[in-house]
Amino acid sequence: MHPALHFEYCPSCGTAREAARVQPIACAACGFTLFVNTTCATAAFLRRPDGKVLFIRRAHDPARGKLAIPGGFIDEGETAEAGLRREFMEEVGLAISDLAFLCSHPNQYLYKGVTYPVLDFFFTANATGAEQPRALDAVDSFVWLDPATVSPDDIAFPSMIHALQIYLAR
Repeated sequence: MHPALHFEYCPSCGTAREAARVQPIACAACGFTLFVNTTCATAAFLRRPDGKVLFIRRAHDPARGKLAIPGGFIDEGETAEAGLRREFMEEVGLAISDLAFLCSHPNQYLYKGVTYPVLDFFFTANATGAEQPRALDAVDSFVWLDPATVSPDDIAFPSMIHALQIYLAR
């Protein structure tokens, strides 16, 4: 269920909402208006010289145990690139550079009974081959794989499957 649908009452004056409208949350009684907008996330295909890409195995739901590429939600005030660099450090302890935009794709992220609309931004980055990733925040393990051998059934999110298809087509 969309986050806005969890508001049965106006968050400003407490009046019961007449209709379960997604956007915006609007109160006829006091005129309060609240938009619950799409959040942004970012991830990158970190490619070694041998063509293999760094994949992580997710330690938590949603999609626990599924493969993903490192990334995560962008914090307020961050660019997509800065958020991606921070997420790489948090998840696998790597500094990344040579970022190039690949694509974006809408996604949904179910967390504690709320389905959040997300716009995922995907990038590519080059690794030197000397990187030593570690399984850190929310990462069960990691593996370098030939992306052409990864089954879509093993990938955590539909948006990431879409990005992998675009990556492979280039």
